[in-house]
Amino acid sequence: MSLKPMAGYAGAGESYSLRAAQAADQAPIKALIRAVQINPLGIHWRRFVVAVDAAGTFIGCGQVKPHRDGSRELASIAVVRSWRKQGVARAIIAHLQQAHPAPLWLTCMSPLVPFYAQFGFQEVYDVAQMPLYFRRVFRLFRLFTRGEQAERYLAVMVWAGEAGTVDY
Repeated sequence: MSLKPMAGYAGAGESYSLRAAQAADQAPIKALIRAVQINPLGIHWRRFVVAVDAAGTFIGCGQVKPHRDGSRELASIAVVRSWRKQGVARAIIAHLQQAHPAPLWLTCMSPLVPFYAQFGFQEVYDVAQMPLYFRRVFRLFRLFTRGEQAERYLAVMVWAGEAGTVDY
């Protein structure tokens, strides 16, 4: 994906920009994904968009992962602690939605459902309506968390874009 640096973002008085990841971003991407404890599988820097501060320091990232079943996943959305709640994740997600056509799928823990709903993602409850990859992830998660906290579950969500509907 070709991505020109995008200026004009500001957080707590500081500006930042988004750009396509470069080879040098691979280590910071992996370190941040590990630090925030999200799925470390499928971390290929070439698919990432990164956020950098005015000095060029890495502050966040996100990607769209393609799956064998043809579905695409909004994934690896992460921001360094000192830049959280300043719109960095919001900018990354909005950019990825503009750069990739609908539908985009994602998995998240249930407390994050309202966050992603702000971007038009809707929770999918019917496993039969999920692409194969997400069906498998959903079922595996349920299998390994059986009997654990019912109020926290793995949510599968989809963004249908302007159309508002998805042909599963």
